Amino acid sequence: MLIRRILPSEYEALGLITLTAYRQLTHGEPLGPYEQQLLDVATRAQDSEVYVALDDEGHLMGGVTFVPGPERAMAEFRDPQACGIRMLATDPEFQGRGAGRALVHTCVQRAREEHRARIILHSAPAMTLAQSMYLRMGFVRVHELDEFIHEGANAEGEGVALHLKAFAFTLEGTLEGDV
Repeated sequence: MLIRRILPSEYEALGLITLTAYRQLTHGEPLGPYEQQLLDVATRAQDSEVYVALDDEGHLMGGVTFVPGPERAMAEFRDPQACGIRMLATDPEFQGRGAGRALVHTCVQRAREEHRARIILHSAPAMTLAQSMYLRMGFVRVHELDEFIHEGANAEGEGVALHLKAFAFTLEGTLEGDV
């Protein structure tokens, strides 16, 4: 498996993989306005760093967005010592082969190169497999950093709140599998 920065020619394919993986969590139900963000890999790549995983035959397995700091538009955090991980997705055809884990390892390495103290990420309740992987890799739940996104709010501000669970990895520690 090869992990590297995304090429512009791969933006559309990664956008579709990301949308497909996220829709899998909702049993194919549309994700509203968030779908456009999932598809817009070009904007993510301009703002932050997008990495892809390729199998030995060069097939795109998945990708992730590494957010180097809180000043980036993609940041879901304000901590000046932190960086973030966003939109980790693996093509359902390739799930279970280690691409997600390898992409997270790449983000941890980038965080160390950037001399960050911690990595912060948010995960939707349905992302139970990813959350289990994060915990096995040494991330911890950080309830005080949870986010609540209010989607479909009416004029009175009432609507459905999406609870995004926060996880953090302290870079002083070692990630499971590090050499």
